[in-house]
Amino acid sequence: MLRRLRGYYFITDACLSRQGNYADVKAAVRAGTGVIQYRNKNVSCQQFFQEALILRELCLESLFIVNDRIDVAYCIDADGVHIGQSDASLSQARNLLGPKKIIGVTVRTLAQALNAQKRGASYVALGPIFATGTKHDAGLPCGVTRISEIKKRLSIPLVVIGGITLSNASEVIAAGADSVCAISAVVASANVGVSIKRFQSFFTPLGWKTG
Repeated sequence: MLRRLRGYYFITDACLSRQGNYADVKAAVRAGTGVIQYRNKNVSCQQFFQEALILRELCLESLFIVNDRIDVAYCIDADGVHIGQSDASLSQARNLLGPKKIIGVTVRTLAQALNAQKRGASYVALGPIFATGTKHDAGLPCGVTRISEIKKRLSIPLVVIGGITLSNASEVIAAGADSVCAISAVVASANVGVSIKRFQSFFTPLGWKTG
């Protein structure tokens, strides 16, 4: 199942989107995106649940990950959850979701990455690699060198995020990234599906399907 973490990793952003989350996710699925994460910090708990439930049904051909909300991931039988360093603990997520669900963890340092791996994370997401305005609390960029540093010590997939564009995607992949996430470069573009395929083209063979 985690072979799908090779390629482009999609995260929703209703604030930046031109077409809205539903249209974006449909386009991402059609483009062959292996993993789709639902993230929305600007709606009520009820709205979050309702939108997650609808998006879950659109992602039958992609892994569907819920950001932060372990309870929602459990209730809608999502494929997994993604948590940050200040969110609920990995052990809490694993206890509720069970051994087969995917749990991703945001990291900024080698120590955090190794700790997440030791505690049973399915993958880690490192960022921001470059400066980004998508996530206001993302912190200072950690740079491409840290990708190589962490990748050498990991046995689980490494996703990179933060300031990723078509012009620097090849650099972060060469440094060891198994998957890349570029939010504004995709959801704010004129054609979400085409933009995703451009990122997928950096991976050989194409995307996650044969990864």
